[in-house]
Amino acid sequence: MKKIWSFLVREEGAVTVDWVVLAAAIVGLAVLISSAMQDGAMGLANAMLAYMSNWSFG
Repeated sequence: MKKIWSFLVREEGAVTVDWVVLAAAIVGLAVLISSAMQDGAMGLANAMLAYMSNWSFG
């Protein structure tokens, strides 16, 4: 019973878990932000394509 209690009290792995959770949160936010930016970038690209398709050179 003493070994189990000492295992539960140790905090060595807790720091690793904190870093993993923090890294997962950062990756999740990056995915959300990039998906939101993708819609705006594609809209801008389509608007530019429509504008430039009427140009004539020469």
